[in-house]
Amino acid sequence: MNAAVCFGAVMHERHVQAHNRFIYPTAFLRLPLGGLDTLHVPLLGIDRPNVFAIYSRDHGARDGSPLLPWIRGVLDRHGVGELCDGEVVLQTMPRIFGFVFNPVSFWFCHDHARNLRVVLAEVNNTFGERHNYLVHHPDLRPIAAGDELRARKCFHVSPFFPVRGEYRFRFERQGEVHAVSVDLWDEGALRLSTRLSGRAQALDGSAMRKWLLRQPFMTLGVVARIHWQALRLALRRVSFHRKPAPPLEETT
Repeated sequence: MNAAVCFGAVMHERHVQAHNRFIYPTAFLRLPLGGLDTLHVPLLGIDRPNVFAIYSRDHGARDGSPLLPWIRGVLDRHGVGELCDGEVVLQTMPRIFGFVFNPVSFWFCHDHARNLRVVLAEVNNTFGERHNYLVHHPDLRPIAAGDELRARKCFHVSPFFPVRGEYRFRFERQGEVHAVSVDLWDEGALRLSTRLSGRAQALDGSAMRKWLLRQPFMTLGVVARIHWQALRLALRRVSFHRKPAPPLEETT
């Protein structure tokens, strides 16, 4: 449950119409929200400018209000607040030199015995819209490594896939390696596989300097790579789907 920085890779693989697979290096933070206000790390600002920065306005209610009360409220509204009475860990990318785009951030919600019970996937698209998927077992048992959790797709992300089908999530940890897999299934077939993984190390000045030396413009690179891959698919004449209106509800 300690604050950590993870260095690893993100993988996407498209399985239909025009097969496309890519892997890029990445890094992300894992932040226990219970101690976020007291976190002091060189090069990392919490709601203040720095080379790297985490701002409350980039997550949750997006109004700068504290993150932990917001996620507690979401859990309560969906009837799982009492179950998730332990730490909440936010896995996300920080702003780097003031810029960030998080395709998805994950809120890992635990019980008092440190069992993972609920995960909220906070999804952003390149149109400035966002939506949350709240996933857990139907019987609310602890989420074990490799368990598959499902959510109906209801939010537009890529113009090369319709808003249809279901996501299948898997959350894993092996030693210091944290991994999330999200697969898109539609009409009984696997359409898209994604995997984000990274090896955790202590969140300190040494780790942040390492990140700065390795990938100083990583968050800008995320947006550039999204558009580069989109151009490749467009040139291959992959079916294009216009963006529908976003869901009325904030969280599914």
